[in-house]
Amino acid sequence: MGHLNTFPLSFKVQGRRIVIIGGAEEALNKARLAVKTTAQVVIIAPHLEADFSALPVELVLRHFQASDLDGAALVFVAEEGPDAIAAQAEARARNIPLNVVDVPGQCDFYTPAIIDRAPLTIAVSSEGAAPVLARLVRARIEAVLSPQLGRLASLAGSLRHRVESLIEDGDARRRFYQALVTSPEVERAELAGSGETAAWALLAQHAQTGGGAGVVWLIGAGPGSEDLLTLRAQRLLQDADVIVHDQLVPDVVVQMGRRDAEQISVGKAKGHHSFSQAQINTLLVRLAGEGKRVARLKSGDPMVFGRAGEEIAALRKAGIAYQVVPGVSAALAAAADTATPVTLRKVSSGFIMATAHGAEDTELQHWALLAGAGLTLGLYMGKSIAADVAARLLEHGASATLPVGIVVNAGRANRSLYSGTLGALASNQLDFADGPAVILVGEAVAAGDWADAAQMAAQSFKVA
Repeated sequence: MGHLNTFPLSFKVQGRRIVIIGGAEEALNKARLAVKTTAQVVIIAPHLEADFSALPVELVLRHFQASDLDGAALVFVAEEGPDAIAAQAEARARNIPLNVVDVPGQCDFYTPAIIDRAPLTIAVSSEGAAPVLARLVRARIEAVLSPQLGRLASLAGSLRHRVESLIEDGDARRRFYQALVTSPEVERAELAGSGETAAWALLAQHAQTGGGAGVVWLIGAGPGSEDLLTLRAQRLLQDADVIVHDQLVPDVVVQMGRRDAEQISVGKAKGHHSFSQAQINTLLVRLAGEGKRVARLKSGDPMVFGRAGEEIAALRKAGIAYQVVPGVSAALAAAADTATPVTLRKVSSGFIMATAHGAEDTELQHWALLAGAGLTLGLYMGKSIAADVAARLLEHGASATLPVGIVVNAGRANRSLYSGTLGALASNQLDFADGPAVILVGEAVAAGDWADAAQMAAQSFKVA
């Protein structure tokens, strides 16, 4: 790891001036940054080329004078010529930090890419070497942080003395502040103008329990690719004390949590159940009852074949707070992988997601009628039952020529695609890969992009 040539810090400018020499676009860009502070921003130039009218700045339309730097905290030189030379010399003589725009060798400091959640500020700097990269990194951080984080930071600051008087233990204080700035309830209350009331209630709870009540976040991990997690899921994984995860959730997703978070696998693999659902329910209640923040990480979406309903019922019965965070379900990932419009005007007016494991005959009859009516089916099942389910759909009146697309490991880099017809699938004419599979059935499937799919031996549909 290399050494830094600059020392990152936050520079106080309150009550002072930031002086910008120049009236063109470069000066305007620096002014947009400077007006985010409480300093008085002064633009000095004999004439203006850029439009500063939307910014709260003082415009001095003349050549630079030495007295312009009286009370200046920072100086930006954003032009060339005699004024620029004079301003640089005066700033050096007064030891005022100087930034000469686009000339890193003449700069005492660099302007970083800033994430503004005032009073919280995050700066990303490349020491002037790669400003485009710094902006890209800033954009990624911006996406992760809640827009309300600054308001929550101000709220936390206003409670500081009260927190110190009510909670003596340092770790307990940390838990309170972390709960405060990550609480969806407090965030919603702050937006509604009652954030202080909600924060006081949370503080009273922490002061009484010594750490606050536990909570369970039922989080959809998506189909497996870590960049398909929602931003909220990423934030909560970083806040969790314990991560309880299923077997289908990849390790790379689990590792997105805090390094010091406890990880508990309760995965159910085919033919091997390490935890029963009742045991998982009991585990979640116990962990949250100990005051811990629990991330219950489920593959896909927790409310779609994730048995979240049973876990929520147990949490409600125990009086445990919970929150559901949606994820990308495997069927939707399969549609995305193949650009299949599961609803398509004049072709398919609806999309049905169902699990074929343990399906009763009446359910299959219902699915066959829906497929015949033009709806698209997204059936979750492995290859061990696929041919049998397809044959039973045919018995209940589904057409043998209905297009079928199969995606194994949807949403992952190792996904595999197969296409054909319902009749070919029922005839066992395709040996598709093992793994979690989504089988799409319906006329709209033919409109997808199945060019790279392995074709069934007979009755392959023609891609529109």
